[in-house]
Parts: sequence; C-alpha cells; structure tokens
Amino acid sequence: MGKRLQKLGIVLSVIGVLFLVAGGVAYAKVQDGYDSLQAFSEAQNVTLSYNEDGQLTDRGTVEGAQAIMTLLEDDWDYPVVSGDLNPDDPLVNTATEYMYQMAVISYHTLHGTQTVVLAEDVEYEGVVYTAGTHEFEVDGRYWTDFDRQHPIEGPARSQAWTGTAHALVGELGVGTVTHSTLQMGLGLSGILAGFGLTVILAGLGLVWASKDKKTEEVFIKVPDTLPEQLPEPALN
Repeated sequence: MGKRLQKLGIVLSVIGVLFLVAGGVAYAKVQDGYDSLQAFSEAQNVTLSYNEDGQLTDRGTVEGAQAIMTLLEDDWDYPVVSGDLNPDDPLVNTATEYMYQMAVISYHTLHGTQTVVLAEDVEYEGVVYTAGTHEFEVDGRYWTDFDRQHPIEGPARSQAWTGTAHALVGELGVGTVTHSTLQMGLGLSGILAGFGLTVILAGLGLVWASKDKKTEEVFIKVPDTLPEQLPEPALN
C-alpha cells in the first residue's frame, strides 16, 4: 500500500508541475498583452484631465466630469474602479479610463446642438419647416432615437453622430474589452499556479506519509543451556 501511495504522490506532483508551468505561460502571455496595450495607448497619447486636487475635470470644470461620470455609472451601469483613475498617470490605458473617455465623447454628442440649413420650405407630417437655419438640440438622443425622415432631425443625426464619433466609441470599446480580458487572464494564471502548487503539496504529502517506518531489531540473548531446574525463590 505504501508504494502505491508513493507512486500516486509522484503522479500528482508531476501534474501539479504541469499546472504550474501552464500558469507561468499564461502569465507571460498576459504580460505581453499588457505591454501591447500600453504601447497602443502611448501611441494614441489620449490623457484625462485632473485639477490640482487630483479631481477629474472636463473642459476645465469638475462639474463637467461629474456629469460624465453620472452617465457612465448611472445610465450605462458601468462598475467604475476608482483605482484605475490615477492623476499621476493620466494616460488612458485601463478599462475604466477607456470607458470614461467613451462617456466623454458620448456625453458631448448627446448634449450638443446641431445647425441644420434648409434650402427651401419642407412640409413633414402637416408641419411646414421654412427655409433657413434651424438649431436642433440633440437632447440625449442616441443614433437610433432620431427620426431619419424628419427634415431637421435627419440631417442633425448624421451631424451629431458622425463617423468619427462612432469610430472613437468603437475603438475605446475595444480598449475596454482588451484590458478586462487581460485582467481575467491574469486571474486565470493565478488560479492555475495556485492549483498546481496545491497538487504538488498534496503529492509530496502522500510520498512523505507513505514512507515505511524503520523498524529496530531487538536481539535477546538466550543462553546455550538452560538449567534443569530453576532455583527456588528465597523465602523471607
């Protein structure tokens, strides 16, 4: 039985080493991903704005940044990690920073004003829109919230949600997903390494516990001849 447990312990230890190696490989791949994301972020050189007190600002005001954060946390229900927002490292290179920058673009698009010029009078659903300049408030409309047939809303939609705005939002979304995936990969590498160490310890424990205890031989010297009759015990 002891030898079988030893063999089982050795097998477990080998399996544990394989898991440990897999964790190391996963960690190395994750670090490569972080390096690539960092290089991508540095090439874009997009940074967030902070004031002297380390508070986020937008267009010079803390209130503007708070409104953007409300959009991010309340409207989009995104779990902001405050540790990702570091005034000493304003470069956009974490999931929260990517999402915040996406919210910046979306917020100003959603609350902008577009100027639409009609060359001639246009009637739509019984209403006549006269030729000339019209100011249109986006008022929180996303791309699908506009009436494309409307003579004012239709042109305003393409002016507000431009191809550039869509491209930036999409690009920032990729950055968010990439960083989140790398964090998951880092956690997976830790799990693999921890499981490997656990299996190794279990295997070594089996080997140690199954070792045969050394038995000591006890020799009792027996005389060559035995007396024919044992002496009688002395009586007091």
